[in-house]
Amino acid sequence: MSTTTKTSAAPASSASSRAFPLTATALTATMALYIALVAFGNITDFGTNQQFVRHVLAMDTTFQDDDLMWRAVTSTALQDAAYVLIIVWETVAALLLMAATWFWARRDHRRGRRWSTYGLLMLMLLFGAGFIGIGGEWFAMWQSKSWNGLEAATRVFLMSGVVLIVNHLPSGRPGEADAT
Repeated sequence: MSTTTKTSAAPASSASSRAFPLTATALTATMALYIALVAFGNITDFGTNQQFVRHVLAMDTTFQDDDLMWRAVTSTALQDAAYVLIIVWETVAALLLMAATWFWARRDHRRGRRWSTYGLLMLMLLFGAGFIGIGGEWFAMWQSKSWNGLEAATRVFLMSGVVLIVNHLPSGRPGEADAT
């Protein structure tokens, strides 16, 4: 009489196929929560970061080098318009990441990837190009001891990049297309 041994162990890809959506959901939700709180804070406490944007654009706490000061934006109307655009950008990114979290939670990987890519790319553009590039270099924010947000911007830029990379890893599900 022959005996067959049945194993209850699932294929290796099964564990990763269950862990992947959980990881993508949790990381996307974390970024959605973060940027939603940032946008909410900027809306409900408008004046605090309004002053930050005004000082960075005015370049009034930099080294005051004549070769750079021509870049300063001293119009409060333009400064405030830039701040409102930042808040709108943050709000849209938060909404996209919330939608992406919903799709990930429902195991709709295709839409989860697509929407998280849009939201995370928006964060990387805002914090990378906007705050690090334009604020940090063009408006010389790195020179200010009082109004320097480069460390925080770098942190958000890197976190967004890590989540974006994780969200684009193969899901581990056999036969599932991982394309966005």
